[in-house]
Amino acid sequence: MPVVDVKLLFDSFWRAAAYCLHPRVILLSLLPLVLMGGLALGLGYFFWADAVDAVRTTLDSWAMLSTVLGWLQGIGLGGLKTVLAPLVIVFLTTPVIVVLSLLVVAALVTPAVLSLVASRRFPQLERKHGGSFIGSMFGAAWATLAALAALFVSIPLWFVPPLVLIVPPLIWGWLTYRLMSYDVLADHASRDERRELIRRHRSSLFAMGVITGYLGAAPSLVWASGALALVLAPVLVPLAIWIYTLVFAFSALWFAHYALAALQALRAEVAVEVLDPAPAMRRTPVVVEDATPHPPAPPGLPH
Repeated sequence: MPVVDVKLLFDSFWRAAAYCLHPRVILLSLLPLVLMGGLALGLGYFFWADAVDAVRTTLDSWAMLSTVLGWLQGIGLGGLKTVLAPLVIVFLTTPVIVVLSLLVVAALVTPAVLSLVASRRFPQLERKHGGSFIGSMFGAAWATLAALAALFVSIPLWFVPPLVLIVPPLIWGWLTYRLMSYDVLADHASRDERRELIRRHRSSLFAMGVITGYLGAAPSLVWASGALALVLAPVLVPLAIWIYTLVFAFSALWFAHYALAALQALRAEVAVEVLDPAPAMRRTPVVVEDATPHPPAPPGLPH
């Protein structure tokens, strides 16, 4: 059964944390904010007026809402009707913009940080290209579906207070370990090397996935201020996205440092075996029977 390589685990952890201070990683963590701003400005320029008119027409057609707005106008809060349609658009489009930005960053961050780690720490490590983009997509698709199915099945367990803090991170940890293990080794390791590394280091990789799963919950702490969070949403939303992206970059760095170091050790081990193909034969004395024929012993004497 695979065991956790504590030394390699902590060595790759502190290296990943240090790499988070690299200018390239910091720029990558700010990329979703730039994308969000660009998407928001572009969509607003082309579609804002039409979207506001469409939402306002829809809201006016709701009789109950019209009654509420009439009551608000009667108490001096009629100005809410003017800002209601823009607020609805903002609340509906923000999640879409955030998800699109994060998907783009997810596609860019892992290759970028892997290239950074490989060029700075493992420049001599041969690339055997045992994985492919299509393989990564198919692997990500089935692993994501499996994780979503596991989450759906485990929903009843979420109502048990201790388990809600254990079951979802375990599922997301498994998903992270499956995706990252393939992506960070796809370019450098052969297919056999990747399978062997995952077999040997499955426990460590799964532990890393669970830990990064818990770290991924860090952005939710931004909303711990309760009602004040709603007032500060224009500031807190970008802050939460930046933290999430930085955690994602750290996860990719951690897996890259760990997997490439493990791959380097595996190849060194294989090289020793090639140069020294039968070390056990020299350590174990070999007894060779004497094949020289002997004349038969005289009768009455033991052979």
